[in-house]
Amino acid sequence: MTNSYAERLKIGISACFMHADPARQLFTGKTLQYVEQSIAHWVMSTGALAVMIPSPTGATQRGDVTLDHYAQWLDGLVLHGGADVSPLSYGEKPLQEKWAGDKIRDEYEIDLVAAFERHAKPVFGICRGLQLMNVAFGGTLYQDIETQMPKALRHRDPQVYDNNFHGVEFAPGSRLASLYPGDTRAKVNSIHHQAIKDLAPGFEVEALSHEDGIVEAIRRTDQARPYLAAVQWHPEFHRPDSDTIDDAALLEDFLAAARAARTRTQTP
Repeated sequence: MTNSYAERLKIGISACFMHADPARQLFTGKTLQYVEQSIAHWVMSTGALAVMIPSPTGATQRGDVTLDHYAQWLDGLVLHGGADVSPLSYGEKPLQEKWAGDKIRDEYEIDLVAAFERHAKPVFGICRGLQLMNVAFGGTLYQDIETQMPKALRHRDPQVYDNNFHGVEFAPGSRLASLYPGDTRAKVNSIHHQAIKDLAPGFEVEALSHEDGIVEAIRRTDQARPYLAAVQWHPEFHRPDSDTIDDAALLEDFLAAARAARTRTQTP
């Protein structure tokens, strides 16, 4: 870690939304934007500064701040987990109303990814973040694994939440496999009911759920373009005493890309 403020990486985290609800007793009728504590602490674990990026648009919008201002200032972006991606965002209608997702958040995060892309800054996606990244670049999703892939494992169990686990298999020769030398499989947490159906062009699969083939990690194939990678599990939920995959290598891989992006932007 470093103690110098100037040397610390500044990592943006996309916001979760709690939309205005006149029936809610707390913050009645107000829209909330927030981050879950563990994702901020995960980013901060190596000394990086975590910055939530609020959506600049909405009913209370003021000023001229844009997502490009954040993308120019920050060194990288983490796409937070959370609400379903709306099927409308990839050209489908919800099979059930409860899978309608959050189209407003989708639009905000798609614009956010585009801003970081314009400024050649790295983006790392977690759970919903993997799904959003796939959709942002032209891919599609299974709206509900249990409905559309009835023979699949149960990838989300609300009773045990982040204590639901399964194995993943690394794609041989992938960057992800190189981060865990000597391992071909790992144990991960699983808290999702949506999954990648059609992989976005320009991406490769880096890990699969080895029992049912569901995509668990992706990465952009063109290494000459800005870093884009994502995992379906939550690395920030890893506990040191757990036998789940160690999150440190994933975080360091992303932060290394952020350092490289900073160096490029500072070079005359």
